[in-house]
Amino acid sequence: MIAKLINGNVIANIIYKNISKKIIKRKLLGLRPPGLAVILIGNNPASKVYIRNKHSVCKMLGIMYFQFLFSNNCSENDIIKIIDKLNLDTNIDGIIIQLPLPKNFNYIKVLERIFPDKDVDGFHPYNMGRLAKRIPMMRSCTPKGIMTLLKEYKINVQGINATIIGASNIVGRPMALELLLAGSTITVCHRFTNNIQKQIGQADLLVVAIGKPSLIKGTWIKTGAIVIDVGINKLKDGSITGDVEFNSAINIAKYITPVPGGVGPMTIASLIENILFATELHDNFKKN
Repeated sequence: MIAKLINGNVIANIIYKNISKKIIKRKLLGLRPPGLAVILIGNNPASKVYIRNKHSVCKMLGIMYFQFLFSNNCSENDIIKIIDKLNLDTNIDGIIIQLPLPKNFNYIKVLERIFPDKDVDGFHPYNMGRLAKRIPMMRSCTPKGIMTLLKEYKINVQGINATIIGASNIVGRPMALELLLAGSTITVCHRFTNNIQKQIGQADLLVVAIGKPSLIKGTWIKTGAIVIDVGINKLKDGSITGDVEFNSAINIAKYITPVPGGVGPMTIASLIENILFATELHDNFKKN
């Protein structure tokens, strides 16, 4: 068995075409384009790559893009002030704080300062809470993108055993909520989980997000499983690999996401969807 590749680039491009049409229609109706504000602290090279990719897509689609750069010496209050300003700016529909934040910052305090309707990353406790209550509003981008991939490839997750490796607030936890909402039976593995290999072997759907190159071996995976590899790890030779040992897993899984080109493109595509959703939400605010 050779697994079918789940191509995130293809699905992301379809999403971009649909969003482009909607933005063009907005302009024809005399409505302003969506606006995104990105806050970056410091000179982390990986963070710069991420925001450059977001900027590129925004430019391609006609989304207004505003970037605010701060040195590592900035204070938490500096960031709070710019968030407060952006919250009230009617040209801004989404606000992103590029992670990681400086270690001396209170992550929750900064995150909660963003208005939930402008939290296009979907990290605000309010938005996480809505997902938990089965009334999602702004959904976390990577889990949302994964759910879109599964839908587009007509993979039904209702009633299946889904195992998530990693319990981060960015991927693991919201992913569990998304799959629970879709009717899957969920197992979440973390650093205290005993015998992870056994849990992996029982999974019909395996989502891995731990940031450890090729840690999950193909021989651990259940035959015919769906494997979603969220990991993006840069090796010493400059190549990129996921958290799953791809060359062995591809011979056992039924579906698998490659790295790169699988989940990554969908994270940005989902962000763009959230920005447009926020824009339309703000249009309705003005009407009322």
